Amino acid sequence: MIRRIADRLRVTRLPLLTERVPRDPLETAEATRHRRRVVAGTSLAGAGLLGLSLSTRPGSKAFYGLTLGTAATWTVGSLASGRLHRGRMPTAHRLRQPTVVPVLTGVGAFGVFYGAALVSKRIPVLNRAIGSVLRYAEHGSGPLVLATTLANGAAEEFFFRGALYTAIGRKPVVASTAVYMLATVGTRNPALVLASAVMGTLFGLQRRASGGIQAPILTHLTWSALMLRYLPPLFRSAIGPISPNDPRTPLVRPAAG
Repeated sequence: MIRRIADRLRVTRLPLLTERVPRDPLETAEATRHRRRVVAGTSLAGAGLLGLSLSTRPGSKAFYGLTLGTAATWTVGSLASGRLHRGRMPTAHRLRQPTVVPVLTGVGAFGVFYGAALVSKRIPVLNRAIGSVLRYAEHGSGPLVLATTLANGAAEEFFFRGALYTAIGRKPVVASTAVYMLATVGTRNPALVLASAVMGTLFGLQRRASGGIQAPILTHLTWSALMLRYLPPLFRSAIGPISPNDPRTPLVRPAAG
C-alpha cells in the first residue's frame, strides 16, 4: 500500500507541468471544422449566461437557473463538439489516469490564493470585487451554491480544456487561457478575470501534460470547494449589509407573526 502511494506521489516532480504528451489523434478536416463551429457558438452563449448570472440577486431562482444553465451550455457544447479525452500522467512505472496529484495541486493552489486574498483585503478595488462575488455564497443556500459551483467548475474544464483546447491549432495553453479570461470579462469583476488568468494557465498546463481533462477537473473542483468554504469569512466586511435597493442583494422577507 505504501509503495503504491509513493509511486503516485512521485509524479509531483516539476515535469508534471513541463512535459508534453502526444496531442489527440488527428481529426478529419470536416471534424475539425465542426468542432470549431460548435466551440465558437458555445463560447458566446456561455460567456453571455455567465455575465447574466452574476448580475442577479444572490439566492434567487434566477441566479441558480442561470448558473446551472451556464454549466449545461459548457457541457452540452463540449460533448457536441466531438470526442474528449481523460488523459494520463507518468508514474515511476507507467502512465496512469491522474487522481492524487491533481487534488494536491488544487489544495496548493488554494493556499496560494488564500495568501493572495490576505493581500487583496488591503487593496480596495480587489476587496470590493471579491466581496461582490462571495455575496452569492454568503447569502445563498449553501448546498445549492456548492452544487452550482462544482457543476460550473467541471463544465468549464470540459469546454475550455476539452473542446476548446482540442480545437486550437497552435499554442493551445495560451489561447485557451485567453478565451477563458474573455469569458469572465462579461462579469465585470477584475478579481474573477485575474483568477481566470492564473488558474486558466495552470489548468492548461495540466491539460498539456496529461493529454486530457481529468487532471484539470479534479484540481478545479478541489480549489473551488476550498475557496467557497474558507474565503467568505475572510471578506465578510466587504460583502456588506443587505440593501433592498440593490438588485444583486438577496431579497429578505419579513418574518411572519
